[in-house]
Amino acid sequence: MPLTDTSRNEIANSLSILKVIAGVVLLAAVSWEIIGGDHTRFSQSYLTVQLVVCILFLCDFFVRWAAAERKGRFFGRNILFFLISIPYLNILAWSGADLPHYWAMLIGVMPLMRAFLALYVVVQWLVDNKIRRLFTAYIFTVVVFTYISALVFYDYEIFVNDKLHGFGNALWWAWMNVTTVGAEIFAVTAIGKVITILLPTLGMMMFPIFTTYILQEYTHKKESDQ
Repeated sequence: MPLTDTSRNEIANSLSILKVIAGVVLLAAVSWEIIGGDHTRFSQSYLTVQLVVCILFLCDFFVRWAAAERKGRFFGRNILFFLISIPYLNILAWSGADLPHYWAMLIGVMPLMRAFLALYVVVQWLVDNKIRRLFTAYIFTVVVFTYISALVFYDYEIFVNDKLHGFGNALWWAWMNVTTVGAEIFAVTAIGKVITILLPTLGMMMFPIFTTYILQEYTHKKESDQ
């Protein structure tokens, strides 16, 4: 029997809550792994957490695919979600492949992208106004991306950058770059240099959105006073 629109929405909302919880768990696990790890390989406990989270993401994909009215269209539009939900690190570990840590790190953060996309649903629930929703989603994007950038920068630079003395320095560096102020810590690795470009780019994107939000709020308040 085909599902009604209400049933599809209930399934999507329930799965979104699970994805958000899984994403928070995965972010906490990768934070613990990077800040307290040996920066040479991922621990078995982290691989277990990532496997469980990826399985949940894959189950979400297949359940929503089965519930979709147009399955071919759904698959085409969500193929990226499927690809970044695959537990590549676990597959590589099972195959016995000896992957360098810097490549494993990039592969390891891919499921975080899937978790991050799920948080947009939460923003939709919390904020009903479209402009406020855009502003809230963007602020959240900046905060999460800055934090993840600090994690990646710290993991890549801690052993090669003399000016980096801890994760606090990496977090400060990321925040200074996203605000386009800049920091005295300069990236040494190629990944660090790429992040140095991405952070201020994201920060500069905030100004028109912030201006639009303030203008919309001011116009709304002015109309209310009249």
